[in-house]
Amino acid sequence: ANSVRLAHYQHAQEFYDLCDENGITAWAEIPYITQHMTNGKANAQQQMKELITQCYNHPCIVCWGLSNEITVNSPNMEELISDHKELNGLCRSMDKTRPTTMAHAFMLETDSPIIDIPDCGAYNLYFGWYLGELEQNDEFFDKYHRDHPNRPIGFSEYGADTNPAFHSTAPEAGDYTEEYQCVYHEHILKLIEERPWLWCTYVWNMFDFAADGRDEGGKGGVNQKGLVTMDRKIKKDAFYLYKAAWSKEPFVHICGRRYADRAEDVTKIKVYSNLPEVLLYKDGELIETQAADKIFEFEVPITGEHEIMASSADGLSDTITIKKVSEPNPAYIFQKQTVVNWFDKDEFKADHYSIKDKLGVLMANPKTSPIVGKLMEKAVASRGDVAKSASGNENLNKMLGVMSLESLIKKAGDAVPAEAVSALNAALQKIPKEN
Repeated sequence: ANSVRLAHYQHAQEFYDLCDENGITAWAEIPYITQHMTNGKANAQQQMKELITQCYNHPCIVCWGLSNEITVNSPNMEELISDHKELNGLCRSMDKTRPTTMAHAFMLETDSPIIDIPDCGAYNLYFGWYLGELEQNDEFFDKYHRDHPNRPIGFSEYGADTNPAFHSTAPEAGDYTEEYQCVYHEHILKLIEERPWLWCTYVWNMFDFAADGRDEGGKGGVNQKGLVTMDRKIKKDAFYLYKAAWSKEPFVHICGRRYADRAEDVTKIKVYSNLPEVLLYKDGELIETQAADKIFEFEVPITGEHEIMASSADGLSDTITIKKVSEPNPAYIFQKQTVVNWFDKDEFKADHYSIKDKLGVLMANPKTSPIVGKLMEKAVASRGDVAKSASGNENLNKMLGVMSLESLIKKAGDAVPAEAVSALNAALQKIPKEN
């Protein structure tokens, strides 16, 4: 890692000193967040003046951030744009050496006039976590780059909440498992590596942090997107994926050390390493030698309690212990979600509509649209960060449209009772698809 985004407020001078000393560049920004405040211009300008005055001589600072997701819940766009132009002008008058930037919410249309105000921009995208599929992150940036090849664009936030107590052999978005965080970041890291034109990318977040309004994933008041727990005691498995990508210090790390009880006969063992080859042992016996890039995946039969060791050719190693159990350990499952795999029991007629169809298709059909409409509204509203800008937002509607209704319902969690989902699917299954 060579940069830190210091959001969304002023930070201690000691931290800028540390960045200076260690060669870490910093994005510094003021607390101008989410909602433009009428008559708040003087306050924002005063904070920017103070930030630049206090931090101008820190060589670590690479850009000044004007605001974060300011269009999420700001009805007065004309004033917002005017104030941003003045704020941007203030930065340029005080510092002619550094560019200005903004972090945009994912639902902001890419042709919005606010994007052209700062010198460079970046988006906070959470496809594959709050809504949508992981591939939509790739699609978003590729389209943006095609449409605006001369605009510098960055990835200012991405992440997935993870409680290291939760685990799954089939991880999916919304389950808060350590395994899904790995799946998520593996995809995003590949996205970043394949798009060198992204001027910045920032994992959200290095550490879990306090967030009073949150009650998710079994922990109240905590945003759990960190690669490290808030007490700094546990480095989650995804931490080591980035170590494999960015660190020159040789290492081997076995994922899933907190996933001790496993009900499957053949379990998957994942290893992260920056070495070209990894050897995997079970109870001292060599299972397989594998060559790969950062991510090594093995299948290991298990019958009882086993010691699993991964090592390099020159002796670096890591060891975990796993145990075969008859039933999945309920402590590994986030119990709050009520929309479980009820649909595994149902038969789906492929020539009729169902919750597995894309939302855009269902909403475009005059027969299925009335059935889905109310449920969709409730599902979107369950995500407050999405609902704030859902109404009449063309960009957001396009993004939601490519999701399956099933995926959207899962994101809604407890907001949609399983019985309602079953009844909805039964109603859709009565409507045949046109040839």
